[in-house]
Amino acid sequence: MKRNPTAIEVVAVALIDGAERILLQKRRADRQHGGLWEFPGGKVEAGESALSALIREIDEELGIVLAPDHLSRLAEAADLGGGLVISLYTCLAWQGEPRCLDAAAIGWFAPHELHALAMPPLDRPLAAALEKWLQGR
Repeated sequence: MKRNPTAIEVVAVALIDGAERILLQKRRADRQHGGLWEFPGGKVEAGESALSALIREIDEELGIVLAPDHLSRLAEAADLGGGLVISLYTCLAWQGEPRCLDAAAIGWFAPHELHALAMPPLDRPLAAALEKWLQGR
C-alpha cells in the first residue's frame, strides 16, 4: 500500500492468550468512536519507531510490558483518503496482567466473536485479517 506522507500513523496490538482469545478495549464515550471495541494502541509520535510507540502505548493503556521480539506485524488498514493508517501487530507473550487504564472496559474475545462487536471502521479489516491468521496457525 502506498502511504500518504502526511498520514497519521497508528499502531495496535492483538494480544492473544493461551486459549486464543483476543484482548480488545472499549473506547470511552467522550472520544471519537466512543463505545466501540478496538485493538489497543495509539499514535506513533515524531521520532518514534512503530515498535517503541506500541510498547509505550500498551504500557500506558494496559499496564503491561511488551518485548519487541514478541511482536509481529500482521496487517494494515487505511481510511479512504489515506490520512490515517493503522498497523496491527500480534503478541502471544507479555509481562504483567492487562488492566483497563485508559478505556471504558477491556475484554477477552474468541476470534469468531469479533464480527458481532461494534468496532471502528478500520478495526474491521484488521479483525478479519487476525481471524484468518489464527485459522491458519
